[in-house]
Amino acid sequence: MGKDKLRKFAELDTFKNVYQLKQGLDLKNNWGKQHFKNSNPIVLELACGKGEYTVNLAQLFPNKNFIGVDLKGNRIWRGARTATDENIGNVAFLRIQIEDVLDYFGAGEIDEIWITFPDPQPQLSREKKRLTAPGFLNKYKIILKEGGAVNLKTDNDQLYEFTKYVIEEMKLHLQVDTSDLYNSEYADEVLSIKTYYEKKYLIHSKNINYLKFTF
Repeated sequence: MGKDKLRKFAELDTFKNVYQLKQGLDLKNNWGKQHFKNSNPIVLELACGKGEYTVNLAQLFPNKNFIGVDLKGNRIWRGARTATDENIGNVAFLRIQIEDVLDYFGAGEIDEIWITFPDPQPQLSREKKRLTAPGFLNKYKIILKEGGAVNLKTDNDQLYEFTKYVIEEMKLHLQVDTSDLYNSEYADEVLSIKTYYEKKYLIHSKNINYLKFTF
């Protein structure tokens, strides 16, 4: 591991807005009371990477709480550093495997979920690893409040089509569906937040897919 990564991992331990692996277990059902010290709605960004969406949403909506979830600490460091430096108090980061999300959040504790440019896991053998596969969606259903939405932004057309198929098979409620977000009516200030990876895709004129659905 390079010196820069080692420095970032060491610094993560000093951030008050970061919980690593088993550290967040005691916050289940108590994120609002124990970490955020309020009863505001809680929004998750899964596979948050550098946390751009988490931080930008927190700045747009100061009356909501946002938690970025990812396993890669050197990426989470960027969002946690920004939130710390800019004193953005309605942001936290959780470094865990997303498969373990039920260990860290209680039933109905979450108001909304964002999945922005996740690994599409294109191999058929890894279909169950896609973050919109039924196994994951069944977990999201538990932690979401009734009517809570899942938002997917992806450049990957295969993941987009797969997710639409799963939505239909599971008889979920599709609210928004576009395969070309920035040439659609939906590109508001929230959906126009651009991650590091999205900016790279847009340089090459890649279409951006967006789905919003509920259980």
